[in-house]
Amino acid sequence: MTPTTADLERLGTEFWAWRAVNSFRSADDIPRIERPADWLPRFDPDGVAAQRRELDGFIERWRATDASSSPIGAQIDHRLLGSALARVHWELDVLRNWQRDAVFLTSQILGPWFDLLLAPPPFDAGRQAGLVHVLAAMPAAVDQAIANLERAGVATLARVAAASLEGIGPRLAESVEALASFVDTATGSALAEAQPAASASLTRYRDWLVEAAGAGRLGPDVIVGREAFVWFLRHVALVTADPEELVRAALHDYRRSVVGETVTRNRHRDVPPAPLAADIDALVADESAAEAGVRAFYDGEGLLSQPDSLRHYFFAAYPPYLAPLAFLGVTDDLTGDTRRERDAVSYVREPVPDLPYFDAANARDPRLGIIHEGAHSQQLALAWAHPSAIRRRYTDSVANEGIAHYNEELMLTAGLFADAPHSQTTVFNFIRLRALRVVVDVNLATGVFSLDEAVDFFVRLVPMDVETATEETAIYVATPGLAMSYHVGKQEVQRLLADAVVAKGEAFSLREFHDFVWRNGNVPLSLQRWELLGDRSDVDALDTAGPWFESLP
Repeated sequence: MTPTTADLERLGTEFWAWRAVNSFRSADDIPRIERPADWLPRFDPDGVAAQRRELDGFIERWRATDASSSPIGAQIDHRLLGSALARVHWELDVLRNWQRDAVFLTSQILGPWFDLLLAPPPFDAGRQAGLVHVLAAMPAAVDQAIANLERAGVATLARVAAASLEGIGPRLAESVEALASFVDTATGSALAEAQPAASASLTRYRDWLVEAAGAGRLGPDVIVGREAFVWFLRHVALVTADPEELVRAALHDYRRSVVGETVTRNRHRDVPPAPLAADIDALVADESAAEAGVRAFYDGEGLLSQPDSLRHYFFAAYPPYLAPLAFLGVTDDLTGDTRRERDAVSYVREPVPDLPYFDAANARDPRLGIIHEGAHSQQLALAWAHPSAIRRRYTDSVANEGIAHYNEELMLTAGLFADAPHSQTTVFNFIRLRALRVVVDVNLATGVFSLDEAVDFFVRLVPMDVETATEETAIYVATPGLAMSYHVGKQEVQRLLADAVVAKGEAFSLREFHDFVWRNGNVPLSLQRWELLGDRSDVDALDTAGPWFESLP
């Protein structure tokens, strides 16, 4: 009997429920998903082996769900689910960060605590219980991380992790102490009781990393390699270009952005820099007003629908319990599919002269954050409400990050920053950064760059501060394909728009185009092209690589 659309939807629902339990924790905000109560990531060998067995069962069911004679929408859903299955193999058996990467394992140990802190107060009973559970589990998680790294750890990443964990015991204690006034008395007591052992274990973990890396007990960097990276492009990201093509296109955009930045700066050379916000309260108020202005600009220019029901994106001061551990991920709460009506919040630092790269931009013009993270906020809220449940979940960053980066240049071109010359130069610098990320991503994956060389590349050519460059590069070493996603996705959106303008002629609408792309923002652009334009040329090119499960790297 031919499987039905309902069979595919059922499989998708079961798979994503499984991923909520089994996927690793991510420091990035886009892949964050809502977890069951008392969730902890499993990165022990037995847990990974169980994941592999269960993945095989999902793959078998997916292969039996033949959608080739179904409508295009169902075929796209089927391919999207296949991409998500391929990603699990990529994470478990190609990247193997759960064995090799001390930065990644730090994220698994401490990240669940950080994630539970992100949503604004109040802390309900479930979240309070989760905090106690996570804190109490840290010593055992440290033991497992050390055991994994003793077998397969990479020295370079151990050094990066150790640097980020400087003073981690007192920093965790500070977070727990600051949380006490936000939780009930029983929870506060339980957290205070569990904190010393958790802090001691984290200090022990850092000390072990320093000693193991310094004594030469950990291995060299592990290179994914070109062949495996191409497999990722074809079967996870669903991108048709070769790595070399991506680098050439990125370098072209890099040079274009340098010209745009230089000429714009020269044009407005007599205009003084925009002042920093007076203090954090002023910055939060400025952003709230700016967010309303950006929404009005979208609507007034006919760029993107802004229904009253669409939630807002706001800045907020760092809560005292979050600030000591801000290195653990993107410090925002973009909510989730069961909270999509809630306003999203991004925690920002006090505006001072020596802020890191992105914080410095936001402190002078909050719209510079709104046009990227605010775009994520709207895109995710729209996608979480998609009629197809399979399209409500993150599968790869090219579409999501591509849309947000495309939105930056869209808003520059549309005139949002006509009143802010220096913000125009900053957007050109954003373009420069995202283009250079492709070069770093591909060169790290293929072994051309070491981690230190990639950091130096960012510092010299963006330019950016060493702190931000190191944080970014450590993430990209662990997740090949993420750094490239901004620029590659932007170019895919631009290519789709250009072809849609030609195909639709006078009937083309920027608003309708963007509404479609944002709503389908979890879907690779190669599949969006097929549905929007009836153009399956990208899909046919991807098919020449053969089924993903027959060519596993």
